[in-house]
Order: sequence, then structure tokens, then C-alpha cells
Amino acid sequence: MAAGGAALLLLAGVAALLLWRRHRALAPGGAGRVCVAVLGDLGRSPRMQYHALSLARHGRDVALLGYLRDRPHGDVLRSGRIRLVPVAELRPLRVGPKLFQYVIKVIAQAVQLLYTMLKIDQPSCVLLQQNPPGLPAIAVAWLACLFWRSKLIIDWHNYGYTVMSLSHGPSDPLVQIAKWYEKLFGRLSDYNLCVTNAMKEDLWVNCRIKAVTLYDKPASYFKETPLELQHHLYMKLAKDYEPFKPRTEPVSCSVERSAFTEMDGQNGHVIKTRGRPALLISSTSWTEDEDFSVLLKALEGYEQYINEGAELPTLVCVITGKGPLKDYYNRLISKLHFKHIQICTPWLEAEDYPLLLGSADLGVCLHKSSSGLDLPMKVVDMFGCCLPVCAIYFECLHELVKHDENGLIFRDSNELAEQLKMLFLGFPTLEGKLHHFRKNLLASKQLRWDESWDQTVLPLFEQNE
Repeated sequence: MAAGGAALLLLAGVAALLLWRRHRALAPGGAGRVCVAVLGDLGRSPRMQYHALSLARHGRDVALLGYLRDRPHGDVLRSGRIRLVPVAELRPLRVGPKLFQYVIKVIAQAVQLLYTMLKIDQPSCVLLQQNPPGLPAIAVAWLACLFWRSKLIIDWHNYGYTVMSLSHGPSDPLVQIAKWYEKLFGRLSDYNLCVTNAMKEDLWVNCRIKAVTLYDKPASYFKETPLELQHHLYMKLAKDYEPFKPRTEPVSCSVERSAFTEMDGQNGHVIKTRGRPALLISSTSWTEDEDFSVLLKALEGYEQYINEGAELPTLVCVITGKGPLKDYYNRLISKLHFKHIQICTPWLEAEDYPLLLGSADLGVCLHKSSSGLDLPMKVVDMFGCCLPVCAIYFECLHELVKHDENGLIFRDSNELAEQLKMLFLGFPTLEGKLHHFRKNLLASKQLRWDESWDQTVLPLFEQNE
């Protein structure tokens, strides 16, 4: 821990000395400009894209800074007030001990991030996504704000050190460095946001950091998908993914058919096909905090129920996303030989993802918070589309999923298999739990992101400009 801490403090001291002379000559300002910074992929950081869009909607010019691997949502790209500021990704060092490699990586990232930030116009505030990762982004953002005389707002999604502990173990020196660092540098922020009341309490009790809870809320484009749009999406996906292709050929050449829908080419009328499969969807970053073997074992149980004579529909299971463990799970999936279940793992464009959620019959969430203090945004999006959810239990999940009201909570693969059987029995009837959950979600009239952000976050910016 001493080596990493000394390196960070040395970096902070050197950077502060280099910037101080220019800092004295720079007046506070930057009104109307905000830097939204992510030391991660912007295309896979929806909450920070939402922040940028909300700021732009209220007349702020936004520098949205981060890695540009996947394309951000079209609303971000079309906004005249949002400028993407790419951060180049560094190749990992493969020489020397693990701790040495990590310290060198952190220092190089810090120098690069600070250089990139200081090239943009002076903002009044920097809004930083804490994770992934807080190290070294918090210290760098604090230094930049010191130079600019700007305010630093940290949006705590999770603790970086608990995410690291999934792969390194809680007693690993790197994990201990990250824990020490987050507590120390997190206190230097001017304002803090967090995603749950449980995290708000933990930040105060363990770190003496005051935060305001800003729950993840769905954007306006997360909603039920009209049947015509469903059909066009299915036909698009059928070009690349076998489960979306029709099980039988249409009786007429004027009929266009997918596995779920068919359209009369003469009048454009779309209907759902008789005997269609149920569509189950899950999304993931394919990381250690989501064990997809739980879902695969549950699907084996579902297949067994059908083989034993249960009147259940065939199932199409779509798992979207990118991440380090995707190849590993794809190998496991390739070894499964289902007769009644098809699985595919596509990567969807930002605009297609909400359309698929709004077309599905059931969502499954396997996110288990590394800290037990954050909530899965994928469930927020599913609820925005009035899509019932089965979610694996963790400590503060009750702040989002109300068991037997808008979905079900399970603890293992056997319980999930039982829930799938119960929910899909008699499918696609408009009776039973699945329909009941959807009606409850429709009636809940949940707050959307724009309304929640205006109530919670906008005042922070207004009082500092």
C-alpha cells in the first residue's frame, strides 16, 4: 500500500507545483460549461450520457470525456451542446511484479487524463463517474478543479475497491490501496451523488462523505415497443441471429415472418405468430459480479420441465452486452444441447436495445453488487419498458425490485427455474403473474430521468454558476 500511496502523493505534488503559477492567474469562471468525465467507455456509460443530455437541455455546454470504444446514443451525438473528448487507452505493462505494473499504469493514466482535461475550456464544474475506476480519476479531477477553481461533483456508482476484490481478493495490496485512496480523495469533492440510500448511508458512516441519492431512472425512450417496430427489429436481427428466424415458411409470398411476428405485405398489418416462443432477455457487462451459470442451470431445469410434460412455450434467451467473460460463457453455451431453448449473445446498437426490452416477455438480472450498495441499471431500463423482472438477491435490491409486485427475487438456479415455469405456464395467456406484474408497472407511472434529475441535480449547478 505504501508504494502505491507514495506514487499518488508524489504525482499530486508535482502536478500541483507545475500548475500553481498558472492557477494564480486564472479567475474563477466557466459559467455555462461542465466537464462530464468517465475513465471508461462512454458508449457503455448510460448514466453519464444522461447527465450530459440533461445539462445540455438546460443550456450548458458539455465536454463529455472518456474512452470511445462503442458509439454513444444518437441523442448525444446529435446534441449541439455536447462535445466528445476522447481519452486514448493505454496498453498494459507486462514487465515486473503485479504491484509495479499497477503503479506504473496508474501514474501513466493520471498524467494522460490530466493532460486531456486541461486542454478543454475551463468549466464551472467537473462531474466525475467514480467507477470504473476511481483510481486515479478522483485525484486527477480534483487537481484539474484546483487549477480551474471549479467545483468537483462525484457520482458514486459503486466502490472501485470492492469491484477489484472480486478478482484479487479483499486482502490483496492493490485492493487495500484502492480502499485507502477512495476514502482519502473522495472527501475532497464539493458535492456527491450516489445511486441508493444504502450507499448514501455507507458513504457517511465509513467515509464521512455527504451525498444525495439520485436513483437511476429510465430515459424517455425506454417504453413498450409498438408491434410494427417489434417486427422490423426482429427482421433486422434475423439477418444475423438464428433464434429470430421463422420456424416455418409463410403460406403466402406476400407475408414477411420472423420467429415472433408476421406482416402482411399488402396492407402492412402485423400480428404475433401462433405458437411463438417466449422472449427472455438479460443484459450484462460479462464481469465477475454476474454469474451466468445460474441462468444456464435454470434453463436446464426449464428444459427438463418441458420434457416431463409441462405446457410451457419454447424459449428464446437473448443476453446482450460486451465484456471480458463473454467468450468464456459462449463456450459454456455451445456445450448445451437444448431442444426447446435457443440462446444468442448479440451486441445491440444503443437505439435497438430499448426496442428489444420493450418487445420482450421477461427480463432476468444476475447482477450481484460487489459492495451490496448499488442497483442494476438494466432493471431500471426494463421497468421503464414495463418488462417484469426476475432478479438475483442482494442486500439493497428491495429499493428497486418489489418481490411479487413488479417481479420476483431468487437466490439460486433452482428457484429461478421454478419462477420461469410459474410465469410461462399457459403462455401467452393474459392471465397469471406475468401479466399482473406488467399491469403494476404500467400503473406505477414511475419517475423518468429528466424529472428526477431536475429535482435532484439541477439545483447543485444553479447555485454554483
